Amino acid sequence: MPRIYLLSPKEYAPEVIAVAFAKTSRSPRPLDENAAALNEPESSRFHEKWVLGYGHASVAEHAVLHLAVEGVSRLATEVLESNRLASYTEKSTRYQPLGEDDFVEPPELAGQPDLRNRYRQTVRGLFAAYHRCMAAARDEIARRHPRGENESERAWDARHRSQYADVCRFLLPAAAQANLGVTINARTLAHALRKMLSHPLAEVRQIGEAIHAAAQAEVPTLLRYVEAVEGWQRSAEAVSRYLEGFRTGGTYSDAWCHLVTWEPKGEVRALAALLYRYGNRPYVDYFNHVHGLPAAGRRALAEDIIGVLGEHDMPPRELEYATYTFDLVMDQGAYYEFKRHRMMTQTPQPLTARLGYAVPKLVTEIGMESDYRAAMESAAATYEALAAWNPDVASYVVPNGFNRRVLAAFNLREAFHFLRLRTAPNAHFSIRRVAWCMAEEIAAVTPAMAAFLRLPEGETREDVEAQYFTAV
Repeated sequence: MPRIYLLSPKEYAPEVIAVAFAKTSRSPRPLDENAAALNEPESSRFHEKWVLGYGHASVAEHAVLHLAVEGVSRLATEVLESNRLASYTEKSTRYQPLGEDDFVEPPELAGQPDLRNRYRQTVRGLFAAYHRCMAAARDEIARRHPRGENESERAWDARHRSQYADVCRFLLPAAAQANLGVTINARTLAHALRKMLSHPLAEVRQIGEAIHAAAQAEVPTLLRYVEAVEGWQRSAEAVSRYLEGFRTGGTYSDAWCHLVTWEPKGEVRALAALLYRYGNRPYVDYFNHVHGLPAAGRRALAEDIIGVLGEHDMPPRELEYATYTFDLVMDQGAYYEFKRHRMMTQTPQPLTARLGYAVPKLVTEIGMESDYRAAMESAAATYEALAAWNPDVASYVVPNGFNRRVLAAFNLREAFHFLRLRTAPNAHFSIRRVAWCMAEEIAAVTPAMAAFLRLPEGETREDVEAQYFTAV
């Protein structure tokens, strides 16, 4: 019988657990015996020699930490949450309303009194508009959906909160405060800290320094030599200099949802790989067979392999042989949802106020459109004033309703996960719009496989736009 058990962090320090696991490659003893024979100084010496000295960094993946990060800006969380191999749970603006002082002031503004005052005035104006919106939108949703008999106020709000909070949070700026819990291993944390310590924003660097200090109490050796990466900083500076003289003859596409590249034979490759898994012939034989099938034959083959899966069954890994790259423009609120899908490769451009903003239909219906637009235009004007001095700091003042551009590359397996989740009726309507457009583009180039995405029936991207937006 196999022996399976936990090495609990309640009993052993993270660095000790990492060494106990590392020793199993050469020691015949059980892992708990290895752990029992270790202490923290011995573990530190092991990591000093093997992880730091000889570069066996994978050992550090066995040292896992749980970090609490509170009172940071939503802009700063983007940097921390960009690390793929970690788990995050963030304060939800759908379920937790923000107070008028729940925002971060960038440290860089300390030496700029005029810009600092303008920043404060603009952000407070956005929060005031947000609270007006929350009150008016909640009243309207209550009018449309009265409380049921014997239903408590709390129960009603739990059922309907998203209908007004999802709209009003378009007004919240990137400076809005967030709390998050992070579960991450020491190797990934070291990389995350290097990114944070190299970042142009002072707040991000300060958070990196604070996380570094807190984590070293648990894993003092594994994070000992973490510091800013000069090469990354110099590379960013070189790109900025290059772009100053960048000229183009025109835009290839001004579509907000543009499928830039895809694997032309991706569907063939994925289906051939599925046959290869269970067969005994070279891959090219299966590729040529699938390539020679008519469209109906590929659809039938996909039906037999993909169509039999249940609603919550993960599609097979072989779908990863079909790949896509999208150039997308979405509002910042949608991007907060989009960035959670870290199995994609995402390259967001800086957050600006130069790509326009979305106007949710409910804002218009409750008579707040002029108020909403005034708050957005004020934020855009302050953004430009700040950007003339420091473009990075200027991003703090940009509300969720403003659009942002992001390049995303992913495979068909991830598409199944993302599109099913983000077209669902309970998803935020901004990300539903994006997901629906991506689904339509993918279906056009991968028809046999995309037929089994199981998206909501009787709905399109245009339907979502018409139902939820006055303007996008």
